[in-house]
Amino acid sequence: MSTSRRTLLVLVAATMATAAVAAGPFSFSSTGNLSTARYLHNAVLLNNGKLLVVGGVDGTGQNYTKTAELFDPATGTWSATGSLIKERAAATATLLSNGKVLVTGGGSTGVLASAELYDPTTGTWSATGSMSKAREFHTAVLLPSGKVLVAGGFDLTTSIASAELYDPVTGTWNNTGSLTTSRNAHTATLLPNGNVLVAAGYGGSPSAYLRSSEL
Repeated sequence: MSTSRRTLLVLVAATMATAAVAAGPFSFSSTGNLSTARYLHNAVLLNNGKLLVVGGVDGTGQNYTKTAELFDPATGTWSATGSLIKERAAATATLLSNGKVLVTGGGSTGVLASAELYDPTTGTWSATGSMSKAREFHTAVLLPSGKVLVAGGFDLTTSIASAELYDPVTGTWNNTGSLTTSRNAHTATLLPNGNVLVAAGYGGSPSAYLRSSEL
């Protein structure tokens, strides 16, 4: 290797090392607090760049909430927005292709089959078609077709294997193929080829922590 090439490589390596040091380790820093303490809530990034946080169980650990808040990353602050029609936790929230947010199911006074739509332009919620099956701790995935796949969950008695498709054009649900294993608290991820990977969770027969996955 020539001296000039060796020198160039050393300079490049030194520059990269300096950049890495300058960037430093990634870290967290505090930002604005929500107005309501909550867990088992949902968060969705809207097309306007703000973050919608909705529902959950409040800070008492006993009361379900229907309140919703918006986080503005430009100011690091939260502001109230319209509340859900029905309080719920362990629901799903999905950004639709039209910019609205679909919230489905969850727990409240029992397990819910109902669904609601959030309109960011007005900050209000409206009812839409209910699922055929009440469920919480389920998953929801926006498909390339614009429909939403909801799968699995828990109905207060057992884990669920059924799955449904929401059509935002008609506001209705239709059953689709069921999971091979009933499960809740799992994950569901849209893959680049358009398939959905469902992984792990809790359920089966007899119920257990799962390591299985399905497409």
